[in-house]
Amino acid sequence: MDQSLLRFLRRDARTPTAELARRLGVSRTTVQARLEKLERTGVIAGYTIVAGDAVDAGMIRATVLIQVEPRMTASIVAALGRMREVEGLFTTAGRFDMAIQLAAAGTPQLDSALDRIGELDGVRGMESLIHLTAKIDRRR
Repeated sequence: MDQSLLRFLRRDARTPTAELARRLGVSRTTVQARLEKLERTGVIAGYTIVAGDAVDAGMIRATVLIQVEPRMTASIVAALGRMREVEGLFTTAGRFDMAIQLAAAGTPQLDSALDRIGELDGVRGMESLIHLTAKIDRRR
């Protein structure tokens, strides 16, 4: 039941408890108790909105792969965390140590962000992949 409940909430986190109960074939109080347990145990960490396409209109995105000096990892992560263009930062295995997801209002802002990343102490090398057209985007 928890997996079904989570599936419904992923589609629309604003679905009323009574509607969730109807879909699951259980009482509203059962759904409420399950939600409270899922929240308490950290399975549900929060509820959010999904912004529409109008919010992202004109945004340009890129994935930036960087190689870092191992002793500088913490300071690089801290510096990237302060950059408003950074949407996500992931450690990786392979030739590069980290993958950064960037979003900027336009190419000048993206270029500036790339320059700032390249200038960080401890960044040994980087490669940028500019996103063109989304063929699959499951963030929505």
